[in-house]
Amino acid sequence: MLCQDSKCGCDRRNKAIERIVASDADSRHWHQLANKELEESLSYHWNVKKAKNVILFVGDGMSPDTITASRIYRGGETSRLAWEHFPHIGILKTYTTDKQVPDSASTATALFGGVKTNYEVVGVDMNVQLGDCEASLNTNFHVDSFITWAQAAGKATGFVTTTRVTHATPAPLYAHCANRRWECEAKMPKNTAACKDIARQLVEDEPGKNIRVIMGGGRQVMKSNVSAGEFDPIDTWACYRQDGRDLIDEWMRDKSSRNLAYKVVQNNEELSQVDIDNVDYLLGIFANGHIEMDWKRERGPKGQPSLEEMTVAALRILQKSKQGYFLMVEGGLIDYAHHRGRAAQALLETVRFSDAVNATLRMINSDDTLVIVTSDHTHSMSFNGYSPRGSSILGIAQKSKHDGIPYTTLSYSTGGPNNVAYTVNNDGQAVRIDPSKSNTSDFTYSQQATIISDEAYHGGGDVAVYAIGPYAHLFHSVHEQNYVAHVIAYAAGIGEYSNNAGVSHHILNAILLYGTLISLTLIAYK
Repeated sequence: MLCQDSKCGCDRRNKAIERIVASDADSRHWHQLANKELEESLSYHWNVKKAKNVILFVGDGMSPDTITASRIYRGGETSRLAWEHFPHIGILKTYTTDKQVPDSASTATALFGGVKTNYEVVGVDMNVQLGDCEASLNTNFHVDSFITWAQAAGKATGFVTTTRVTHATPAPLYAHCANRRWECEAKMPKNTAACKDIARQLVEDEPGKNIRVIMGGGRQVMKSNVSAGEFDPIDTWACYRQDGRDLIDEWMRDKSSRNLAYKVVQNNEELSQVDIDNVDYLLGIFANGHIEMDWKRERGPKGQPSLEEMTVAALRILQKSKQGYFLMVEGGLIDYAHHRGRAAQALLETVRFSDAVNATLRMINSDDTLVIVTSDHTHSMSFNGYSPRGSSILGIAQKSKHDGIPYTTLSYSTGGPNNVAYTVNNDGQAVRIDPSKSNTSDFTYSQQATIISDEAYHGGGDVAVYAIGPYAHLFHSVHEQNYVAHVIAYAAGIGEYSNNAGVSHHILNAILLYGTLISLTLIAYK
C-alpha cells in the first residue's frame, strides 16, 4: 500500500518507491550501493580542528523506532532524515543514578553538564534528592552546563525549544533545582522559600541572564495573570505564575540597565521583523504553555513560529559573535505526542525536527562547527508486524493470528485512556477493537496500548547520537549519556578541557595519515 497522507509528500514518495522496487530486483543495485558507501567511508577524514561553534539538537523522546518510522513516513524505507547523513554515530545509555527509565530533566543534566543525576532534578548531582530544596542550595552539588563553560570562554549562547523555556530539557542549561516542576513559585511547597523557581533563575542568575537567544513557550510561567488567546489556551498541566511578577519585563529591564541591544517577540510577525544587525539579545515567548504542535499550529502573522524558523533566527543572531557560539535546539513535542499515544503527531514533529537540522546545515560550516543530534530518552512506541514494503507506516500491519483482528504497524506498550485496545461485546466478552474501522493515519488517532495508565511512559532503551564537524569521531561506540558534554567541551576547548584541546593533535594527525595511506592502498588494490 502506497503513501496516502498528504503531509508526507506522497506523490514524490510513491514514484520513488516504484523506482526503488524496480531496481531492487537487480542484485547489482545492492552491490553498487554498498560499494559507494564503502568508498565514502574509506575517504572520510577526521576533523581535529578546534570547534569554534557547537550546536546540539535534542529530539525529546526520539527513540530509534521513532527515527525509523519518521524516515518511512517522510520518504519511504530508503530515505534518510537530516542527521542520518552524518559520518559518526554512537549509542548512549540513558539510565539515571536512581532509575532504569529516566525523565528529561535528569537526562538533560547529563547531556549538558556531563554528570548523571537523580530522576526529575535539574542541574544538580545525585547528592540532591527530589524535592530537597536545602540540598540544592549547596553549590558543591551544582552541575554547570556547557552554556556556563561557553560564556566563560567568551562565546555567545542560546537555546530554542517547542516546549516551555523552563521545561525539563532546557532548564538544566541554566538552573539548579531540586524538582523539575518548580518552574514558577506556584508549584513550590511553602517550606521552599529559600529556593528560586526555574523561571527566576533564567532571568536573574548567571548563566541564564547572559544567554543571548531564548525562544519557546511558557508565558504563564514567566508572567502573572496571563489570559488565553484565540490560538493560545492556558496550559492546565503547567505552572501558572501567581506572585504578581512579570519576568519578561524584568528581563527587559536587566538588558536596558546594561545598555544591551535587546528585543522581545511574541508571534510570527514580530519574529520576522527583528532587525538582526541591531539585536544582540532576543527573547521569544510564543505561547502560554508549549508551542502548538505542528499539525495544528497557527501559521499566520499572530501565530507561532516553527522550530526551523526559530532555529534560523537564533543562528542569525549568534553567528555575529566573533568568538563563536553554542546553541541548543529541542524538538520537545515529539515526547508530548508520544505521551498521548498519538504516533502520527510524533512522526510529524520528528520530520519538522529534521527540517530544523537541514536548515542549520545550510547556514553553517561543518569545518569549524560541531553539530550533534541525539535524544534524551526513548518511548514505549514499537514497530510491529510484517507490513509489505511501501506500506503506510501509520496503517495496518496484518491480522492477529490469535483473535483475527487487524493491528497497526505502530503501537504502544503503555498508554493513556485514549489508547485502550479492548471493548465489551454484546455477549459480555472483552474483544480487541478493530483499528481498520478507524482512520489510523489521522493526527488525532491514538494507537492501541498493552498497559493502560494515565499516559504513555518513557522507555529505558539506549538512544543514538549522530555528529559531524570537529571531533565528531569521538562518538564511536556505546557511551554513557553524560559523555556528550565532555566531547563538546573537549572539541571546543572549554570548561575542564580549556587547556587540553589540541594536545593530541599530533597523534591524531599521525593516525589520520596512516588511515589515508591504508584507504588509498585499498582503493588502488580494488
